Amino acid sequence: MQSNPFSLSGKNILITGASSGIGRKCAISANAMGAFVILVGRSVERLKETTEHFVNNEYSILPTDIIDYKQTEVKLTETLKTIKLDGVIHAAGISTTLPLKNITPEKLQPFFETNVFAAINISKLVTKKKYANPDGMSIIFLSSVMGIVGELGKTTYSLTKGALIAASKSLALELANKNIRVNCISPGVVETPMSGSAVYSQNEEAYNKIKSKHPLGLGKPEDIANACIFLLSDASRWITGTNLIVDGGYTAR
Repeated sequence: MQSNPFSLSGKNILITGASSGIGRKCAISANAMGAFVILVGRSVERLKETTEHFVNNEYSILPTDIIDYKQTEVKLTETLKTIKLDGVIHAAGISTTLPLKNITPEKLQPFFETNVFAAINISKLVTKKKYANPDGMSIIFLSSVMGIVGELGKTTYSLTKGALIAASKSLALELANKNIRVNCISPGVVETPMSGSAVYSQNEEAYNKIKSKHPLGLGKPEDIANACIFLLSDASRWITGTNLIVDGGYTAR
């Protein structure tokens, strides 16, 4: 009997930003598909809230601030002592709307620290021979359509998300000889706590304008989680260095 290539049964998956939004849904979906999930986030309480939606107890909670690179390395090393990783989703991220006149190096720093530097740091750690499954690993960076198209006031956010797309292509080439795949997923606007606090969500006219740019309507966290499941699974074993756009038609115009 042919096995299900989309199954994550027997796989160990690490997910950052697992305490809310897309990261939380990715963790829930990965657990439902049979994976052992390592949940990474700052709040133990919120990570535990995520596990309340799990269908089994195949998980481990790893509380850390991912921009504290030393602490994260220590905690990851401890957690991965007896585990070989099959997949990583870097879903942690922060967003802002900021016009050029208000951008400063100091304001750019936290966005690069969370969205880019942490992604590279964690990738550097988990791809070490002692942690990566030699049979194959899939790394997914959660980018954004803002990494490939423009939007008013989104320069800071676009900078970081575009950097992830560029980095994933070079990493895909560098890590292919280790049987490690690296891809990005670029969502359009997804209904999450982060988008709920965005400037456009505070104004009905602005919200409807953003919604109208998505022919299929705004996305749900599960739309992105399902794409992640595909890229984590063996069904995508010949896919690396690509940017999967999941945007309800936002970039089709």
